[in-house]
Amino acid sequence: QVQLVESGGGLVQPGGSLRLSCSVSGTIFRLFTMAWFRQAPGKQRELVASITARGSINYSDYVKDRFTVSRDSAQDKVFLQIKSMKPEDTAVYKCTAINEDKDLKYWGQGTQVTVSP
Repeated sequence: QVQLVESGGGLVQPGGSLRLSCSVSGTIFRLFTMAWFRQAPGKQRELVASITARGSINYSDYVKDRFTVSRDSAQDKVFLQIKSMKPEDTAVYKCTAINEDKDLKYWGQGTQVTVSP
């Protein structure tokens, strides 16, 4: 049983920063690709960033300059650091875990991020 739990969301003012965390249990974390998605009200879910088991990182163009994804294999965690936040960043952020054969995908519960004065 694979479980992913996100944390770190909340209310932040424009220009502020947040660091989201995703704890993974029930699998060999270091063999999985991890990714962050977000879904804003009235919009489709979109990919934010991903990081493979080997550390290869991919960012969506619209977040590349402000978002940083990282992972800590010793703690079985993946992080998403967001700076210079904008109201458009308001969304539910979820992390996913994909196994090396890409035939299994697990989702976290999500954490709400709200950017507002």
